[in-house]
Amino acid sequence: MLVLVAPGQGAQTPGFLTPWLELPGAADRLGTWSDAIGLDLAHYGTQADADAIRDTAVAQPLLVAAGLLSASALGEVAPGAVAGHSVGEITAAAFAGVLDDTAALKLVRKRGLAMAEAAAITQTGMSALLGGDPEATIPHLEKLGLTPANVNGAGQIVAAGTMEELAALEADKPEGVRRVVALKVAGAFHTHHMAPAVASLEQAAAELAPADPKITYVSNKDGQAVATGAEVLSRLVGQVANPVRWDLCMETFKELGVTALVEVCPGGTLTGLAKRALPGVRTLALKTPDDLDAARELIAEHAG
Repeated sequence: MLVLVAPGQGAQTPGFLTPWLELPGAADRLGTWSDAIGLDLAHYGTQADADAIRDTAVAQPLLVAAGLLSASALGEVAPGAVAGHSVGEITAAAFAGVLDDTAALKLVRKRGLAMAEAAAITQTGMSALLGGDPEATIPHLEKLGLTPANVNGAGQIVAAGTMEELAALEADKPEGVRRVVALKVAGAFHTHHMAPAVASLEQAAAELAPADPKITYVSNKDGQAVATGAEVLSRLVGQVANPVRWDLCMETFKELGVTALVEVCPGGTLTGLAKRALPGVRTLALKTPDDLDAARELIAEHAG
């Protein structure tokens, strides 16, 4: 059983879309999306520097566009389930047929702008904790005023909060945590700091007409499969200000009988987690078009 997954913010790197735009039709497709959302995706994916693509309002649509481009380059794919981490959930919603590509990009553009605006209210950030036991780590974070914004499984939790709270974490790590790594994001996503963005997204979602998922869609909220398009959309809105439970998503993959996992561009983060949390499951990350042949072979072996 194949699971197709899409990464979240922080996976982007300068120039990462350059080789993908050499594929037939890719540049035209990206140009159409750019016109639809008022953002030059080709420029940001090929020429912009790290600071420019760290901007939440840019990074989020860029990641969704990259996921959609790389997935379409695979050809016909019949995964048993789809999921995305944070903003990758919008990419996954397009994979599942809940939203068409243009609707997904319009929604993520509004999401990125709303979250950037919310992040500007207070200086906040996120840091990944490597190692440690969640039962000890989560209470320690809460004691420092931080939120366990991403519970990723495989020994990784991402803390989010103000810069002062994150500095306190550096000085006072939870027991068993080996390292605290600051993430290249511009705010405390999936926390109460993002509450102002929820209202904007509710308004944007009300303008959409989602279809029910054609493929099992696994939600970040609780790792459960969601049966209706309306519920997918509702969860996409609420998830902005609530923690990502990728650990529970991977538990659901296990229950579904996953045998292979392919992560769309810019892949690497979620396959890394899967290698540690899903032993025996074949994984492949789409980083450049050079990975497409191997991905197609894996898909042919494991897709339903």
